[in-house]
Amino acid sequence: MDPSLNPALADARFCPRCGQPAEVDFPRRITCSHCGYVAYYNPKPATGVIPVDDAGSVILLRRGFDPGRGLWTFPGGFVDLGETVEEAAHRETEEELGLAIELGPLVGVYSRADERVVLIVYRARALGQPRATPEAVEVRAFAFSQIPWEELAFWSTELALRDAFAELRSGPVSR
Repeated sequence: MDPSLNPALADARFCPRCGQPAEVDFPRRITCSHCGYVAYYNPKPATGVIPVDDAGSVILLRRGFDPGRGLWTFPGGFVDLGETVEEAAHRETEEELGLAIELGPLVGVYSRADERVVLIVYRARALGQPRATPEAVEVRAFAFSQIPWEELAFWSTELALRDAFAELRSGPVSR
């Protein structure tokens, strides 16, 4: 299995608590029969927001950082310990676009077995004008028919946009 799926466990051989040899079930867990330590490694939850302006256009950002630097996506990021997915959605949109939102319906949940993230995406109403930030070097509102499909940052970006605007789709979803 690809070590990049869980680099923290890829080379582990010893218990982080007592230092004795441990049993590693890569990429899922490490167990120590000497002291009873067990650590489970699970996908990290992330949230995404598809903000829509009053004209019905999708607000996308051109990423300022890797992964996906220079490509288009919607605001999103990891859910921090101590916050809800919804709180993270608001925080990430504010951080990346300087934009307050009214959170709308759940669009979908996106994951792949070979990735470390579970992405939870909402549709939202933009409550103002977005702005560029270091994370969003360019911000633009697109009609669904004008979304730069060939320049999207992630596979989940395309699926979520198509799911969010299923009523506007023309043609099959490419998966």
